[in-house]
Amino acid sequence: MKDILTVSQLNENIKTFLEETFGILLVEGEVSNLRRPQSGHVYFTLKDDKSQIRAVYFRPFGARAVRFNLEDGMKILCRARLSAYVPRGEYQLIVESVEPQGVGALQKAFEQIKARLAAEGLFDVSRKKPLPFLPRRIGVVTSPTGAVIRDILNITRRRFPSVDILIAPARVQGAEAAGEIIAALSRLQTAGGIDVIIVARGGGSLEDLAPFNDEALARAVSCCTIPVVSAVGHETDFTICDFVADLRAPTPSAAAELVVPERAELRAGVDLLAERLVAAQRRGLSTRRARLDTLQARFKDPRRFLADYAIHVDDLRERLKRALAHRTEVIAGRLKPLNARLRGVDPRRRIREKGLLLAGLEKDLHGGWNHFFRDRRERLQNNAALLSSLNPLAVLSRGYSITRRLPEGTIVREAHQLTTDSQISIQLARGGVEARVEKLRTE
Repeated sequence: MKDILTVSQLNENIKTFLEETFGILLVEGEVSNLRRPQSGHVYFTLKDDKSQIRAVYFRPFGARAVRFNLEDGMKILCRARLSAYVPRGEYQLIVESVEPQGVGALQKAFEQIKARLAAEGLFDVSRKKPLPFLPRRIGVVTSPTGAVIRDILNITRRRFPSVDILIAPARVQGAEAAGEIIAALSRLQTAGGIDVIIVARGGGSLEDLAPFNDEALARAVSCCTIPVVSAVGHETDFTICDFVADLRAPTPSAAAELVVPERAELRAGVDLLAERLVAAQRRGLSTRRARLDTLQARFKDPRRFLADYAIHVDDLRERLKRALAHRTEVIAGRLKPLNARLRGVDPRRRIREKGLLLAGLEKDLHGGWNHFFRDRRERLQNNAALLSSLNPLAVLSRGYSITRRLPEGTIVREAHQLTTDSQISIQLARGGVEARVEKLRTE
């Protein structure tokens, strides 16, 4: 043989061959050697009475999550693909989904889901929504071809023909049934006008009722905004859907009777209430008529009392007039001196006097101000003339000058303050000059 393979190459070829040849498989068997490491993956051996194979379920979650706990000895059906683990040269099943097999396994899964949902409070009575007394439209989730829908239609038509029935068809048996029922519930919630929903199917084995034990369906029913009646199986059959629903009916026919009242009974009840109301009104009318007759016998002619009251009212009217007149005279007598005093302190006269006084003060103020202004102007003019006469600049204009020694700028009054070659500044009436001393005269 010319081609020589390493062990790794051989195992890789085997892995490729197995995966391309077998594809997706459905394999049933019994669980053994179950392990759950911290990674979340599930490792176990799937066996029957003659053989076994390793299997791994990689961290199931979401739609792939196991809806029950795998245990050793449980019979299951796996949807898986065949592969090989190259480092050890072992072939194994890569599991994608798991379903319990056999009555024992189904019952075990049922108990596990029931306990988990009960612990979450999904079965609490406080979560149950009341059913409407008279629904206008009923949604039914069931198979459209079975006897269940015919029974529901016959009973609702007999009990209350005007109630609308909206059917959301869904399979009620098989692996895809739970998903279709969930989708049907969603459609009915968005349809609008639905007052109550019936989820129904006929009786069957535990395997037949398995879709109604689905955890996802139970949560969908619990979250439904419309009251849900579960009518699955016979009276002795119980499913997870029954526990989370707002009401459980023993049979689909009983569900129709629980949801829809009988129109004939309602009419009879209304007629009975109407008769009782009429009878009560008649009895009340008779009682009041008898009381009126009694009161009429006890009540005397009111006209005599009215005449006495009319005379009394006239008398009171005259007394009121006299009292008002007297009161008016008293008040008028009190007002006369007050009015005289008020005229004596009339503020308008005082305002006129104060106005004349204010006008005189204003006139005096103007005269005093004008006198003060003239006096101050004359004094200013005299001071300005005196100041002008003392102004050194005026002296300069008569031919005089001011001499300063440079650079300190001191005024020179005597010749001995300077020396020859001293720098001087001479200020004239207009302008000035700078010069240098060449000769001094002390006389």
